[in-house]
Amino acid sequence: MTPMVKFFKELLYDKILPALRNTTTKRLMIGFSFFLVTTLILSLNFVPERVDIQVGQPSPKTIKANKTVEFEDKLRTSEARRKAAESVGRVHQEKPEALAEVLSDIDDVMSKIRAVKANTQLTPEERAKLLEDNIPFTLPKGAYLSFANYNLQTIKDIETETKDIVTRAMEKGILEENIQQTKISVKKEDVAVSDLPKDAKTFMGAIIDNYLQPNYIYDAKATEAKMEAAMDAVAPVRVTIQRGEKIIGEGEIAKPEHIQKLTALSLLKAPVPVSAVIGIAMLVGLGMMVVMVYLYQHRNDIYQNESTLILVSLIVIFALMLAKTVMAIEFKGEWSDLFGYFVPVAASSMLIAILVDKKLALLVTAILSGMVGIISGNELRFALVGLISGLVAVYSVSKLSQRSDLAKAGLLYVSSANIIAIISVELVTRGMSTTTLAAGLLLGLLNGVFSAVLTIGALPYLESAFGITSSVKLLELANPSHPLLKQLLIEAPGTYHHCIIVGNLAEAAADAVGGDSLLVRVGAYYHDIGKLRRPYFFIENQLSCENPHDKLTPNLSTLIITSHTEDGAEMAREYNLPKPVVDIIAQHHGTGLVGFFYSLALEKDTNEKTVNEEDFRYSGPKPQTKEAALVMMADSVEAAVRALQKPTPGRVEGVVRKVIKEKLHDGQLDECDLTFKDLDIIANAFVRVLSGIFHNRVEYPETVLKEIERRKARDASIRKQSTEKGDDRQQAT
Repeated sequence: MTPMVKFFKELLYDKILPALRNTTTKRLMIGFSFFLVTTLILSLNFVPERVDIQVGQPSPKTIKANKTVEFEDKLRTSEARRKAAESVGRVHQEKPEALAEVLSDIDDVMSKIRAVKANTQLTPEERAKLLEDNIPFTLPKGAYLSFANYNLQTIKDIETETKDIVTRAMEKGILEENIQQTKISVKKEDVAVSDLPKDAKTFMGAIIDNYLQPNYIYDAKATEAKMEAAMDAVAPVRVTIQRGEKIIGEGEIAKPEHIQKLTALSLLKAPVPVSAVIGIAMLVGLGMMVVMVYLYQHRNDIYQNESTLILVSLIVIFALMLAKTVMAIEFKGEWSDLFGYFVPVAASSMLIAILVDKKLALLVTAILSGMVGIISGNELRFALVGLISGLVAVYSVSKLSQRSDLAKAGLLYVSSANIIAIISVELVTRGMSTTTLAAGLLLGLLNGVFSAVLTIGALPYLESAFGITSSVKLLELANPSHPLLKQLLIEAPGTYHHCIIVGNLAEAAADAVGGDSLLVRVGAYYHDIGKLRRPYFFIENQLSCENPHDKLTPNLSTLIITSHTEDGAEMAREYNLPKPVVDIIAQHHGTGLVGFFYSLALEKDTNEKTVNEEDFRYSGPKPQTKEAALVMMADSVEAAVRALQKPTPGRVEGVVRKVIKEKLHDGQLDECDLTFKDLDIIANAFVRVLSGIFHNRVEYPETVLKEIERRKARDASIRKQSTEKGDDRQQAT
């Protein structure tokens, strides 16, 4: 063997395999496996089937909506906002000083003209030349000469007319962007129609062109703010895509609206949403931590049991896979987004409550409902309905008395809870809709039926696979029609009656000390089935005065008596009775002493050294559980009290406490978890039940008995006469 092979062999056998057998390692492996599978199932909801398509490209296939979603149509919203912005006019700020500035400019020009006119020393040509130099804008040559020849009144009229035209124009308001059009309009409509000379009109037009200015200036910032306010006032255009709705057909050219819908449905090819997967992993880890801390602190027996942890994990994983399948159902119409109400969270709740623990089922239901909400696309309504139905399911199976209670739990309680929850959620989220409510109610009812069917169908397989004795299994065993109980009733009726009474005693004691009363009752019913092998060797089945033990030695009689525990355990295994019941059968006598035959052996044997006490004891083991110890004490107490000649209440209590004390001193209760306080409570429970069975009867005097017989005879005669009269009337009819 090479050193490398030897190294790996030692690593495998000395390190890896021992580590895998370690309880902590097993729990870690179970937890890690559950974490991976659950995270994967939940993450698949964020990684749907995606397509790689862009605007202008043909679609490779027909794509339909994988869920109902409401989103903002950004294309239509943008278009609506653009139109709103365009409808907003430009904002202008008034310039009040504009008119004064224009009039001032006109005054300056006219002052220069009057100054030239005032110089009488100059010739008209010189004045024309001087005007050309002083007027700040250009006029035709002839216009300067005309102004030089105008008298002062004409110049005054030109000034007055020009100012009037400018004032009227600016009082109407001149926008900055319309100034050129306004100048043309003023010259055409006001200046051209004036009575002044042609050259004067030319001058006035030049004044308008050079000095007329807008008195309303464009405000870019105010205009932009107004446009933004108008766009903000436009509400986003929201569009709803129904589940199963066609988005784009195969070969159809993709348009921006197609890409927008595919994006809203998360169907466009995109990078894996790492952040979403990390978030899911954190939620799953947190849920697992909460459950494990609860089990560690409150149910350490489950925490230490790898088989039970696997069972709970499988139930949760199966529920998530079923939820994923239900949510993948495609249905057109108003029902398309209601299938989340059909997720049977209640089935998982009932299975965990029945097979494992009711409080654990409540905790798992809360976490599972949240996961269902994630699978349904973060739909809170489905999570709420699942939570309510799951909690009701746990409480509905908390006290099963027969298998039909499972069907009642689903058909009545879970369905009713679903219907009420769905109505409430739909009224809150959507308001009153007859069709939607009817669909939700139907799905809620079917959910309850489906949950019951799943629970009843899966229960036997899970019980068998994980070796769990559920309350439903125990209820089936408690049915008197079970083959073993029927055989016990026919072949050993005394033992059967004894088992029934022991069951009543043990069940009352279990209720008093917090034991599993149903397991105790069933264990008591079957604890003596080993007596079927030789029923007439036990005194309760001996109808004649002949006792077969009279012909046997004490040792052989002891062997026959003590073998009924082993025979019973063997028969129980043949009939596939659950292990807790088999354990009660095997342990209900512990290593107790068969006192009668031991004493008889001592009497017959003069040499006491040849009688070994161990030969007259049961093979055991001693009761390992509280339930087995209760059956042991109830069995012994019932037999002892039945042997009393006059079972008065005081004598009954004395016998009960004596029997319990003997079991304690003999060490038969050393290996179970009963306390001294529990023993006192058990004794009181036994006395209470036995007092009802062996209560004192009233002794009637002989005269009273004769009167009772006389009245019975009279009543019988009256009934007979009434019957005869009724027959006569019937014949006459």
